[in-house]
Amino acid sequence: MDKTPLSRWPAPARARIQGVLTDIDDTLTTDGAITPDALDALHRLRAAGMPVLAITGRPAGWSEAFALDWPVGAIVAENGAVALWRGDDGQLRRAYLQDATTRAMNFQRLQNVARLVLTALPQARLAEDSPGRETDIAIDHSEFAHLDNDEIERVVRLMRAEGLNATVSSIHVNGWIGDHDKLAGARWIVRERMGRMLDDELDRWVYVGDSTNDARMFGHFPNSVGVANVARFWDALSHHPHYVAEGERGAGFAEVAAAVLAARGP
Repeated sequence: MDKTPLSRWPAPARARIQGVLTDIDDTLTTDGAITPDALDALHRLRAAGMPVLAITGRPAGWSEAFALDWPVGAIVAENGAVALWRGDDGQLRRAYLQDATTRAMNFQRLQNVARLVLTALPQARLAEDSPGRETDIAIDHSEFAHLDNDEIERVVRLMRAEGLNATVSSIHVNGWIGDHDKLAGARWIVRERMGRMLDDELDRWVYVGDSTNDARMFGHFPNSVGVANVARFWDALSHHPHYVAEGERGAGFAEVAAAVLAARGP
């Protein structure tokens, strides 16, 4: 499938957009931090009354500061399992897709699978943000450690053989228990925070991402955009984004925001 440039996203489709769903790592952030252009894009979207909801494989603990500091409606962490947002009083709010009993039962099983993976692949390392994880495990493949493609696939196979869902982001292999994913998390947060049904208004949202764990979102939304570094995962994507930005990472996100806002007029 050829990459269709963002410049070919029709203005009428852009003008219908009322909200933005986005990945975080290597989509909204660059080298692990948000850049001024991406942060400015978030502020401009909020000023235009357009909610931004971030859906990430990162842990709840890692996401807390960003949920408080960034102008976003919420961050859904751990691939759809935990939602965090800033309340009207400025305090952090948190909600879980699974109840406390289920989370507690799953936690020990997840730790057992993590040990199995680390034993099978001695070169593998848990993600450094693992202490903040409540409902999943993550193996680092490109952030502070490196696994090649064959090793990444082996981690995925081991997790799935143990009954986990497993997916690959731009930096981690994530494994969790349950049928939730980024799409389920997006549906959940739109319903819980906005009282709306996401699937009734798909053409009013754009999804922005960069890697294989965004593939289902790319395929589900008629308006989906990959930042330019999605090229790294292009051949591995089960569904491709409908459009591709010229810029990579945060610059690409800012490009998407500008395209949406330009179509809304003055």
